Amino acid sequence: MIYAGIDVAKDEHDCLITDADGNRLFDPFVIQNNAIGFDKLFERLIACSEDLSKVKVGLEATGHFSDNLLEFIMTKDFPTYVINPLHTNLYRKSLSLRKTKTDKVDARSIVTMLRTESLKPYSHKAYHIRELKSLTRYRHSLVQDCAMVKTSFARLLVILFPELEKIVSSLHTVAVYALLKEFPNVSAIANCHLTRLTNLLYEASKGHYGKDKAIEIRKSARVSIGTNSTVKSLELQQTIARIEMMESQIKQVEEMINPIVDSFNSPIMSIPGISYRMAAIIIAETDNFQDFDKAEQVLAFAGLEPSVYQSGQLTSTHAKMVKRGSKYLRYALFNAAKFVCMHDDTFKTYLAKKRAEGKPYNVAVSHAAKKLTRVIHHLVKTNQAFVKQS
Repeated sequence: MIYAGIDVAKDEHDCLITDADGNRLFDPFVIQNNAIGFDKLFERLIACSEDLSKVKVGLEATGHFSDNLLEFIMTKDFPTYVINPLHTNLYRKSLSLRKTKTDKVDARSIVTMLRTESLKPYSHKAYHIRELKSLTRYRHSLVQDCAMVKTSFARLLVILFPELEKIVSSLHTVAVYALLKEFPNVSAIANCHLTRLTNLLYEASKGHYGKDKAIEIRKSARVSIGTNSTVKSLELQQTIARIEMMESQIKQVEEMINPIVDSFNSPIMSIPGISYRMAAIIIAETDNFQDFDKAEQVLAFAGLEPSVYQSGQLTSTHAKMVKRGSKYLRYALFNAAKFVCMHDDTFKTYLAKKRAEGKPYNVAVSHAAKKLTRVIHHLVKTNQAFVKQS
């Protein structure tokens, strides 16, 4: 068996190739992070063995710096191992008491780990999880950015047409956006033709708003205290355009997320109240639970476990969640628990029980999230669908 350890960096990667006994087949070498460097690595690997299945390649998971190299290695069908940098760091320290860290030392540590440790190979399934994690985190970022822009939209509307909020069911609807894109201030709305206003609202709301609503909006605009600022009107129109663009981007991302979730055929989707959005985050952030033998490990990773404070004979009786680990997983489990409590009677009863004990709503939901985590872990590990308890 041949072992290749690669320490990944931004511009170049340090490499070491050894045989099964740890003997170097090449002196440690550096490859550039480009096509020429990748080809150089491939040539040296096949020079060691033409049977690619007998060449194990290991590299650290160093974020986006390793993505291109990892994809290259995967396309060549080498058995590939992606190692957590924390794991490598602890392993290197265990080999020597000397405080040494260089790229060559890291490459040697990776090779030694490949030779001596029982590591799980990186699979195409893992690649899908990696892609899913990128998509879910990107979507999370888009949603947060969109929420900030919507806050700006609401602020502008207080200046331009404050009365509108009490007339419509929600400010963030297609009908309101269509109205304000064409008539961005009270003066424009007050002076618009009623037929045009009626048709615009009717089409944008798909028949929900008609002539009566158009009359109400125009009448309110004519007595509004809103300003007719040209600058603010332009800002409002461009803010709406940004919201629509970001909502379109979120929809595109979701269209890519859903098929990946379907490919896992996860029993998580059988739980009432859990949608593609939450299931995707849970699968991605836990690597589909492959490294979690116990539900408590998932709780610890999500930061849902209670903190413990003990000193001498004093032990805290008001422990809070530690809130460490994956904030994305914690967010997904907490919010999924809210919806599951609405759709499943057992969880609904459990939430009511915690509320009856005097716990605030969010604390009660956190307890439901822990219960849900244990259920999800069991379903995934046993590959069983959720069954409602009678």
